[in-house]
Formats: sequence, C-alpha cells, structure tokens
Amino acid sequence: MIPDKRLGQHFLTDRNILQRIVDALEPAPDDLVVEIGAGKGSLTELLAPRVAKVVALEKDRRLARNCGLRIADCGLGNVDVVFGDALRLDWRKLLETHAANPQSAIANPQFKVIGNIPYAITSPLIDKALTPPLPERIVFLVQAEVADRLAARPGSKTYGALSVGVQAVCRVERLFAVRAGAFTPPPKVQSALVRLTPLAQPLVAPAEIAPFRAFVTACFMRRRKQLRNVLVAATGRAAAQVSAGLAALDLDPAARPEALGPEVFVRLLRWSAGL
Repeated sequence: MIPDKRLGQHFLTDRNILQRIVDALEPAPDDLVVEIGAGKGSLTELLAPRVAKVVALEKDRRLARNCGLRIADCGLGNVDVVFGDALRLDWRKLLETHAANPQSAIANPQFKVIGNIPYAITSPLIDKALTPPLPERIVFLVQAEVADRLAARPGSKTYGALSVGVQAVCRVERLFAVRAGAFTPPPKVQSALVRLTPLAQPLVAPAEIAPFRAFVTACFMRRRKQLRNVLVAATGRAAAQVSAGLAALDLDPAARPEALGPEVFVRLLRWSAGL
C-alpha cells in the first residue's frame, strides 16, 4: 500500500525494532492498550498476543480497513481497529466500550499507550496522553530531536518548555535511535523511542497541568532573559513585586529560565497564582 504523504505515513518494517518497541511497553497479560496510528498492523500483530486488549486507532480509512483484515487473518480476537483521529477520540471511553469486560475497564482505570506517531502532531499527542487520567506507561516513536528535548536536562541546548512540562509529571527515558532505513519510505529525519512513566507523586496536580504548561511556555519565550524580567512579562506584575517574590522564594533574579528545573517552575507558578 502506498503511504499517504499528507498524513506523514512512514511504515516501520524492521521486525526486530518492532519487537523492541513492544518490549519497551512492558506488556502484561491483563493490560488494556491504546495504539496510536496502527498503520498496516505490524506493531499490533506483535503486541496483541501479550496483552488483554488493544484498541488500535487509525486515521486513514483504507489502512484501518486493511489492518482489520490482517488482524482477523492472524486470529487475534482481542484487537479492535477504530477508524478515527487520535487527537479527537476519547481514549478512555473507547477502552470502556471495547474492553471484553467494560465494568472491569471502568473499575481499573489503568491503561498503556503505544505508537509510531506522525511527527507533525507529536506535541499535541503527548499533551493528550498526559491529560488525566494518565496512562500507566506511554511508548512513542518520535523524531530524534523531540526525544532529545523530552529528556533534556536544565542548562542544555535542547531543554525547553516541552522538557519541563513533561518531566513535571513523568519520568522520561530516551531508549534507542531508529535508523531512517527501517521505514518505508525512509523519513528525512532520525527517529528515537521514548518511554514516559507517570510519577507516583507528580510535581503538579491534575488541575494545575494546563496552567503550568501555559506558564512555562510563556517563560521560555524569553528563555535567555533574566528571570525577573521574564516574570514581569509573564505575570504582568510590577518589577518591585516580582523582585520581592523572588527574594521570598530564594531565587536568583538574574537566573535564566533555561537553567531552572521543573520543580522551580512549579514554585513560581504557585507564587504567581497567589498574587
């Protein structure tokens, strides 16, 4: 089947890498899994025998149909291929609808997410995956540059709003690179597998996630400016008020956002919310 360039389709054909991706999810026999971008079903075929249920989402109608036929031919009765846009569909509701025991799915909210995702929509897919209730684990094959940003540490060139927003709620692991030749057609960028594991005690509460992301993004729009000036612009407060707040928090007003860890941004958010 010819890939649709408009949808950013690059089919992963290396079976060894597909198996490593499934292994990275650490699948268990009672797992409920949402697969993003099922494509031809290559990953689905390896994943399904190791879990209780796979709800495989595919935006391309022709691929969804062919994937369903392939899964049926393999005799995998625990896979439902759903035609639709992963950004628009309610993953939790789909799991409850398609689970073999819907009541069990409702009672046990844990699920996992996996996918070789279109690079053009990586950030919104990660945002959606990290919207409560959070999955137990997320494994995404993404552009290598994005994987670097997700796992970046404070002070590095790739550290930014995406790093802070994700690391405040997840442990991030950049697992391994995937060569372009493993795909058909080969993408023009390098790829890497990342695993996101929600923290038992996230730095931000569920109600804080959206305002936290917005606040951090506003700060990193001025990543090389001094913190005092960044907060004046981000909060709309007077310089004297901001300076007093930074002194109370024992933070250097001359620090740069790119040097601050996620926990510092959480403190700043809560300080700004109390103004």
